[in-house]
Amino acid sequence: NIIRRQRQELKLLIAELQDRDRELNDMVAVHERHIQAWEDDRQKILTLAERCSSLASELNERNAVIKSLTRKLRLLESQHNDSKITLENTQQKFKELTQKVTDSSVHCQALEEKNQSLHCSVLELSAKTGQLQAREQELLTMLQLKDKALIETTDQITEVTSKFKTLESALHTAKLEELSRSRERQDLKLTLNDVVFQVNKMKDVLSEKMKESSKYQEEISHLKQENVCLRSELILAVEEAQRKDQLYQFTKSKQVRIEKELSSLRQVCVKQQRDLHFLHVNLDSSQDTRQ
Repeated sequence: NIIRRQRQELKLLIAELQDRDRELNDMVAVHERHIQAWEDDRQKILTLAERCSSLASELNERNAVIKSLTRKLRLLESQHNDSKITLENTQQKFKELTQKVTDSSVHCQALEEKNQSLHCSVLELSAKTGQLQAREQELLTMLQLKDKALIETTDQITEVTSKFKTLESALHTAKLEELSRSRERQDLKLTLNDVVFQVNKMKDVLSEKMKESSKYQEEISHLKQENVCLRSELILAVEEAQRKDQLYQFTKSKQVRIEKELSSLRQVCVKQQRDLHFLHVNLDSSQDTRQ
């Protein structure tokens, strides 16, 4: 009976030991799983720590790049302000040159109109001078005819001298005709002298007008040369303004690109900071869980 009871107790003890052994095996398996999970978490933490380190270095690099781009942006803004001031000065100079060219063109137009008027006056004086010369030629022809007629009359008087007594009445008539023709000749000489005086006077006036026209022609030529110089200077100023405008547009587009790049870098930094914060939170929670 004692042996049977001891065997029964031994069987119960063996069964209990087997139950304990199974519990221990289960506990060992659970412990091994916990160790494996802890090892996995440890590897993840190490990986995250390495990634955090690389992200921190990359963040430092990006911060350095952002600082460099910020300095460059400030420099570009300063250059942009200088270009803007230079552009405004160039535009003001362009307006002044345009106004000067306009004034010169108006003055040149007025001088050309005055020159045209003087040219018309010269043409009128030339026509009048031609008329006076024609009148002078006509009077000279008439005077020559009168002289010829006087010579013929003198010859006739010489021829009829021998017949003086018989032709006294004819001689008296001839003398009267000679006196009338002498008076007419004297009047024609006075008229011719007057015409010659008027012609000389017209020639002097024409000479003065020609001198004045030549003076205005020289002034117009000088103004045209000055206008050409001003136009050349205006073209150079326009080209310089266009180059500065192109430089301004290039600087503006470059500034826009830099601002876009800065915006994208800021977004990346913000995103990386959120990821880093999330990793720190996960790391703290993993440490709490491990503890």
